Amino acid sequence: MAAKKKQSAGTTGEVPFEEGLKKLEAIVEEMEGDDLPLEKLLERYEEGTRLAKGCQAKLEDAELKIQKLQPNADGEDELVDDNSIEF
Repeated sequence: MAAKKKQSAGTTGEVPFEEGLKKLEAIVEEMEGDDLPLEKLLERYEEGTRLAKGCQAKLEDAELKIQKLQPNADGEDELVDDNSIEF
């Protein structure tokens, strides 16, 4: 039981975007094969769903940061707080 918790904690913890994407691609390849029993397919699907959500969240965070970049007095892009953006 403890090993299962440790395994799922490793897949649901914060992983870098690139690593999560590689794991997701490996899961898709594995699922496309004919060798997995139904139980393993379900496990891989659940893991892939968690990874996809994590990667999506990281992409959304990056998009928000890019949207908040504004030129400073020197003409260089600068990340600004939500409170400092004027509409």
